[in-house]
Amino acid sequence: MSFRAHERLTAKDVKVVMTGGSIGDYPFDAYETDIGFWAQMDGKEVPVRLMLSNNDTLFSVSVVPGPSPQEAALGLELVRSGSLLVFAVLMMVVMWALAASVLIGTWYLTSRGEGLVWPALGWMAATLFALSAFRNTAPGSPPIGCVLDWFAFLWAETVIALCVIAVVLTGVRTALRTDGDKTDGEETDGEPDGGTGDLGRASTQ
Repeated sequence: MSFRAHERLTAKDVKVVMTGGSIGDYPFDAYETDIGFWAQMDGKEVPVRLMLSNNDTLFSVSVVPGPSPQEAALGLELVRSGSLLVFAVLMMVVMWALAASVLIGTWYLTSRGEGLVWPALGWMAATLFALSAFRNTAPGSPPIGCVLDWFAFLWAETVIALCVIAVVLTGVRTALRTDGDKTDGEETDGEPDGGTGDLGRASTQ
């Protein structure tokens, strides 16, 4: 950055390279970098004071001073803030809790032979699609394939989807068996096709 003498200094953005981390490790990713500033005037170095403030709520910053007190240099380490980490872990716990709830409901419906229970199927399907919207509320907009997905989201979606399929297949099989039993009962107690009914009793008399 270059400034003319006696003019007002304006703020400028400086891009630095962050190393040592990957966004795929969200929410446990961490980054580090080294920055330093030197000032010269008329070819001579002048004293510089460096002040650092963190305005990003998604990260917490720790500072390591440089080795030489005569230079405005320091090392930065960025990790996810405590509030973000707690929220992301809570999201993973909620995802697993919802998947466990659907799994328990599936076990109850399939073991009792309840058939097609439409309110339960609606709840399970709503949970399946609601998890996607819930996952997208993660702060920082993490990409698909991060630790959050592999630890909770993808597994929870798979469990819920398999549970919905199992409930539908079991319910359809139970409903068909019940309909078949009703049909057999009607043919046994009622008048089968081609039977004589009361006419047969009258002819006997």
